[in-house]
Amino acid sequence: MALTAPDALLFDIGNVIIDIDFKRAFARWAELARTDAAALRDRFSMDAPYRQHEIGAIDAAAYFASLRASLGIDLTDAQFLEGWNAIFIAEAPGISALLARAATRIPLYGFTNTNRAHLAWWKPRFAGAMTHFRHVFASCEIGLRKPDAAAFAHVVREIDVPAERILFFDDTLENVEGARVSGLQAVHVRSRDDVPETLAALGLQPD
Repeated sequence: MALTAPDALLFDIGNVIIDIDFKRAFARWAELARTDAAALRDRFSMDAPYRQHEIGAIDAAAYFASLRASLGIDLTDAQFLEGWNAIFIAEAPGISALLARAATRIPLYGFTNTNRAHLAWWKPRFAGAMTHFRHVFASCEIGLRKPDAAAFAHVVREIDVPAERILFFDDTLENVEGARVSGLQAVHVRSRDDVPETLAALGLQPD
């Protein structure tokens, strides 16, 4: 699909701005519970409690209680939280400088499915990259999550730019397809080159 010059850029956070790896959570929980990480990974799913946690309908304690049952391990809330926050690795190489250059040409926004426990952990630690966004829409704060049409409609209203004039980047195909159905332009981020190459093609990366 050919892209047209947008009036705003909208970025997913995980694995677009911040590198994450859920296997790190399973590894830490397995170490603490003295069990097999692969078995925990097989039992884990983005189930109803997971989705409720991401829209702020339940808190971390309630979500961790659901994990005790679904994963079959008896960890404390603090231990679950330790593994939960272990998924964050580092800022994607070069992304902050790329955002800084783009921000001189066009407004930037973030849109992430996240929960309050994760938000409290990564937001201050990656504050440098976050400063380039006029606002970061977090699912746990707006009560809506990607790829739901209501979530994209909320973000479009808040940005106050027509949906077709917003270009969205996400590493999850389901979210990209949801954005397109909602009228946004969207790029499926599958490599580190996808964002810079797209912005260069649109003339949004000044020398």
